[in-house]
This record gives sequence, structure tokens and C-alpha cells, in this order.
Amino acid sequence: MSRILRIELRRSVAIGAAVSLALIGSLAMYFAEGIAFSTGWIQLAMTQRWYLALLWPLMLATGAWQARREHRSNVAELFATTPRPVPQRVGPTLGALAIAVVAGYLLMGLAGAAWIVDTAGYLPVEVFVVTAVGALALIAAAWLGLAVGRLLPSPVTAPAAGVAGLGVLLMLPLATKPHGWLALTFSPMVEMNMPRSFATVPGTVSAAQSLWLAGLAIAAALLLASSGWRNRVAAVLPVVVGAALAVTVMPHENRLVTDAVDPVARELVCAAGEPQICLSRAHETLLPEVTAPAREALAALKKLPGAPVRVHEDTSAYPDTYPEFHADTVLLHVDADREGHLANRPDVLNDVVTGAFSGAPTCENGPAWVDRLAAAHWLTGTRPVPLDRDLTNSPAPGPDVEDSSVEAAKVWQQLRALPEDKARSRVAALREAAVNCRPGEGVLQ
Repeated sequence: MSRILRIELRRSVAIGAAVSLALIGSLAMYFAEGIAFSTGWIQLAMTQRWYLALLWPLMLATGAWQARREHRSNVAELFATTPRPVPQRVGPTLGALAIAVVAGYLLMGLAGAAWIVDTAGYLPVEVFVVTAVGALALIAAAWLGLAVGRLLPSPVTAPAAGVAGLGVLLMLPLATKPHGWLALTFSPMVEMNMPRSFATVPGTVSAAQSLWLAGLAIAAALLLASSGWRNRVAAVLPVVVGAALAVTVMPHENRLVTDAVDPVARELVCAAGEPQICLSRAHETLLPEVTAPAREALAALKKLPGAPVRVHEDTSAYPDTYPEFHADTVLLHVDADREGHLANRPDVLNDVVTGAFSGAPTCENGPAWVDRLAAAHWLTGTRPVPLDRDLTNSPAPGPDVEDSSVEAAKVWQQLRALPEDKARSRVAALREAAVNCRPGEGVLQ
């Protein structure tokens, strides 16, 4: 059997399938929408799953094309006269395609891993589970294509199967509304796009998807090996059982993956020494880039009474997960760029000082952005300038960023004109208002 399998690997579409899957998948990850997995391993695994929108129909068409081999060679009648049963004859083909799609999918993952191997640290077990479910989805697609191609050995079957597979994946979320959990059950790509820093895929989701995909793969294999309409009808039973079990296991809630948060990824890891600088486990590799400017910012804040003495990452996660707030701690928003390094590295000092004038993440009534910016620049002795991105806990700067900076510069000049003790007391009053979630309007004037 191993010799036959090796022959099948060489002479079937297996090698071509593996190469095309790895190449198309890698190009999609890097160029389709930009690199969305620079923050960690789970983001890479989920990004791979997202591009099953391309790869699943491709493997479906590949299986259908492979199934026409006997028909193209006109050997179907010859094989039918051999004593070997059909299951033994199709086994090597099924095995070769399974090995090919798994190899291609893993090569795609290795291409992504080469980008983040030096910058990604946190490796949860969910990475391997999400990857395994993706590989199972491709096996099911290739085997289903084989079964369809054997039943309909036409030159148009392969392209038609690919187009149909793409249409099903794209239409499934629309067809199952408002029950989004149904789309998540039957589609391996739903809710896998643009994963956030603390993203995860719950185990129940992976279990339900595995049951459905395993049932689909087994049904496809039985359909390929069966003859006669009774056996072919019976071959559908595994997919029905798999679907029923998947629906039972999957929680009947929408946005299960989109709203999922990994609590371990949010745990804080601190740099050596004092004052304490801590980032989430998901961003632990960014600590060396944050520590020095964050400590410099804490030194500037020492001018204030009751100044903060530590910096922790703001581990707020959509939709309603927030870190515990302490008055002596500045919460710093951290983002990684496409290379996996700190996106806001030049501005960490200003981010921390400005963040000292922000209240708890849940506070909706804190000091105005203009006042926070002016107070922060008074402490650092620099003039407010127009910004091109969001700072810690700030309102999202849009077209009015330059106006806000101009207004902050005016308030900053007023503070500079005051005696230092008086200016310090006003800045301290603004921080007290922020800690207590009060607007602090007019405190600096």
C-alpha cells in the first residue's frame, strides 16, 4: 500500500495541489489585505482560516479534476474487472490528496511564521487546534471534489465545483441571518478576518466545526467508494450525523469568535527593575521597546503630587472587557506594526504622560483631549504639534486634529506664562479630575 501511495503522490495532482495551495495561500496572506498577523501566532492561524475562502473552492475543484483520471484514460471497465474492491482502489488517492493538502496548508503557515518568528512570543494551544481544523476543511473539500468528479466526470465539473464552493462560502453568512452561529458551524472561514491582539477561537467552536467537517469528509470518501444508488444514499448519513452533532455542540450565540477574548493573552508580564512597566503576554516581545521611554515619562510625571508610579498596557478588548483601574497606574495603548514592532514607538513618552490625565477605560466624562494634551506637554516641556494617529485613551483624531493641537498650544502657552507652582497646581487638579472621572473643564484656564 505504501508503494501505491508513493506512486499516487507522484502521478496524481497531489504535488501540484500542495504547491498551488502553499503559493496562493502565502501570496494572499502577504498581499491581499496587508499583513494582519504581525501581533502573534493565533492571528496567523486565524488569517490562514480566513483565506480558506480561496483555498477551499480550489481544493474542491482539484479533487473533481483528479476524479476524471479514470474517465480520461478509459480504464473504468478494466478496473471494474479486477478483484480489488473499490475502497482499496480509491484509498491511495484519498491518502495522497489528504497528504498534499495538509502539506500545502502547513507550508502556507510556515511562510507566515517566517515573518513573525522573531517578534511573536505567546503561543497558545488554540493555534494548533485552529490550524488542524483548517487542514481538515481542506481534506473534506478535496475528497468531496473527488466524489463529485466521479459522479459527474465532465470537463466542466471541476471549474463548476470551484465556483459553487466559493458561492456557498460567501452566501452562507447571508443565508443564515440572523442566526450567525449557524454560519460559524458550517463555514471554516466565518469570523476569522482581522483578529485582534487578544483574539482566540473557543474550543466549542473548533469542536463543532471538526464534527461537521469530519462527517463531510467521511461521507465524501464513502460516496467515492460506493456503487449503486442505495450505497450512495447511505453514504450521506455521516454528513447528516456530523451536522446534527455540530449544531448540538455549537453554542447558539452570535459573534462567538469575534467577541472571544483570551484571558491568558491579557495577563501582564513586567520588565525587570523599577519603576514597573508591564505589557500583556500577547505583546511581551515589545517590552524592550516600551520600557525606557515609559520610565522617562514616569520621571516627568514626578512633578505632580500623587504621580503615577507604574505603566501597564491597556488590555481593553472589544466589546466590554476592561483592565482594573488604579490611580497610581497609567494605562498605555499598545499596537504592533506589520513588522511586529511597536507601532507607536516614537510617541511612547507622550502617550504615557497624556495617559496620566485619562481616567478608567470605562470613564465617559473625563477631561477634554485639548486639556490633556496641553498638560502633558507642559510636563515634558515641549510644544503641542499636530498628530497623525491616536494617542492613549484619546478621542480618535480626525480632520480636526490640527485644530485640537492649535487649541492645546494656546492652553499650553497660558500655562507657561503662569508661575511654575501655580501651573503645577492646575495640572495636578486636572489629573485629580481625570482619576475621579470628572470633566475638569476650565481647570487649566
